[in-house]
Amino acid sequence: MRGATHARWTACAVALTLAATACGGGNGDGGAGGAVLSASWSDPQNPLEPANTNEVQGGKVLDMIFRGLKRYDPRTAQARDMLAQSIETPDSQNFKITLKPGWTFSNGEKVTSRSFVDAWNYGASLKNKQKAAEFFKYIDGYADVHPETGPQTADTLSGLKVVDDRTFTVRLSQKFSSFPDTLGYAVFAPLPRAFFDDHAAWLAKPIGNGPYTIASYTKGAQMSLTKWQGYPGEDKARNDGVTLLVYTDPNTAYTDLLAGNLDLTDDIPAAQLKNAPSDLGGRFLNQPAGIIQTIAFPYYDKEWGKTGMDKVRKGLSMAIDRDGITGTIYRKTRVPATDWTSPVLGVAGGDKRGLCGEWCTYDPVRAKKLIQEGGGLPGGQVRIAYNADSGSHKQWVDAVCNSINNVLDDDRACAGSPVGTFADYRNKTTRQKLSGPFRAGWQMDYPLIQNFLQPLYYTNAPSNDGKWSNKEFDTLVDQANAETDPAKAVALFQKAEQVVRDDMAAIPLWYQNGTGGYAERLSNVRLNPFSVPVYTDIKVG
Repeated sequence: MRGATHARWTACAVALTLAATACGGGNGDGGAGGAVLSASWSDPQNPLEPANTNEVQGGKVLDMIFRGLKRYDPRTAQARDMLAQSIETPDSQNFKITLKPGWTFSNGEKVTSRSFVDAWNYGASLKNKQKAAEFFKYIDGYADVHPETGPQTADTLSGLKVVDDRTFTVRLSQKFSSFPDTLGYAVFAPLPRAFFDDHAAWLAKPIGNGPYTIASYTKGAQMSLTKWQGYPGEDKARNDGVTLLVYTDPNTAYTDLLAGNLDLTDDIPAAQLKNAPSDLGGRFLNQPAGIIQTIAFPYYDKEWGKTGMDKVRKGLSMAIDRDGITGTIYRKTRVPATDWTSPVLGVAGGDKRGLCGEWCTYDPVRAKKLIQEGGGLPGGQVRIAYNADSGSHKQWVDAVCNSINNVLDDDRACAGSPVGTFADYRNKTTRQKLSGPFRAGWQMDYPLIQNFLQPLYYTNAPSNDGKWSNKEFDTLVDQANAETDPAKAVALFQKAEQVVRDDMAAIPLWYQNGTGGYAERLSNVRLNPFSVPVYTDIKVG
């Protein structure tokens, strides 16, 4: 693992060559927006193509450089019209989308209907190998551009039609009443012609239509983003830019924050949670977020996919002392999970705490019995994989394993299995290279119960890294998506969630608050319901 201190000094050395950036507590030049702030970050797994980014670090940048048809309110997470002037439908299957006038990309090109249609066609096409292609599956023609088996027979989605520069239509393969609310997710962002005309150049320096533009990026060191002065949206940046500094250890980021070498971190490590309120005072952030931490399983491995292993998974879940771990390690920044969604959704939105029932209740005697009845741990031991560049993950994995080991009276029954960096870890999970359980926290893309279930557990879904598959679950999800009555749709999703529970497809651990801290020179700092800083609102100086 590369030392975090080395990465930090590299970032600052590069920053010296950039007139618009500030490394830590420098005052910048003031400017119309009020200087540049520095924030902690990790390298994204993939280049920043909207349909090829399904992890948090890349998502942060996409949210800064793109705006889509909808935007999720940074306080409530509700989907609000952004570039969409209207989204009309007579039947929840056929949609007419009209764009607001006056929007351009940062290179001056107009944002038109074609900007969306071309981007969605690119994202859906099998030949482009986009990780989030599955999000386009309900648009008519997806089976032709992204077949599960056999050759690709079309290059474009038959359900997309450009009417004029400001109007296009979408025909879905079935009714999907919540479709408009998904359109704030970055996968649905528009793309300029430069993306297609010189793809390599665009990947080197992405061009978007959001409040910031990318000035430079040095992998392993930093990304420099500057305020786009010509941004036409109402949510203009109130600072001159953001320098995202790569850290391989959140403890180092926290130390730099206290030393005045960093302005903002949105990942307070577990080891510092007891100190953060006193260290930072009113500059410590602890806000509810749409995040759940789980342990997933590699169902592509014959040991974990065999019949009867549901008892082992349930036994492992019951062997975890969630109350003890969240109280001791996380200092009220986590809440023991009792379902597979998030309290942020609210009851009307699908939150059903208690759904997990006895399987999420610490019961050492029952846990040990279930694991034995299920045939015991594969190979006599479980090793929980996690990315090693976050100290917080090591702490909770060790605590979970200690809890399981105590229940089984075996100090070797469970152990952590650290994997290099976040990017290394994601590559192993997405390529099915893990042989045991692995951390699988989920940060919502949009505030719908569907987003907590379908991407993670639907057969071959984009974030179903363990390849769990259940026909009953898939059918219920399809029925819920087709339901036009929101309350009935939620009820169907909750039935699907019960299928996840009954097979213990993944072990829910705890709901996670967003935590962070910031320097005295910053003001108006908060996290949105996705636990990401609202960078545009931050003032410097």
